[in-house]
Amino acid sequence: MRKLLPVTVVAAFAFALAGCTVTGPTENFSGLPELEHGSTEHPEDGVDGIQAFWLQEGSQIAVSIPGSSGCPIIGSDIKVLEPRGEGNSVEIVTVPIPDDTICTMDLVPHTSVFWTPANITTTEPVSILVDGQEIELETK
Repeated sequence: MRKLLPVTVVAAFAFALAGCTVTGPTENFSGLPELEHGSTEHPEDGVDGIQAFWLQEGSQIAVSIPGSSGCPIIGSDIKVLEPRGEGNSVEIVTVPIPDDTICTMDLVPHTSVFWTPANITTTEPVSILVDGQEIELETK
């Protein structure tokens, strides 16, 4: 019985940690991300101006979505749709903006940064689905 108790405790702890995968954004901010190695060039706008970037040597994915500065479109979650080798695709879930919200008529990018999921690779293009629109992030 004494040998079984430590094994049970370790198994329960490992199970609890498995549910602690961070899928929410590590940061959100207005504007585009500062690219690594001092580069100031950003890729061409994706679908409807949505852009994606590798950050921190591929350990993070940043998604910039244009919208009102008063009602920015904010990424709230990253979900793996297809793991590496099977499509390498994710979905960025966004925070809904209530229909009765009054927003400014300007158009500015808002960036949400997420940890790259463990079962997504930087050595294959990543397909990113945002609000029903798909963009592709090239290999790192």
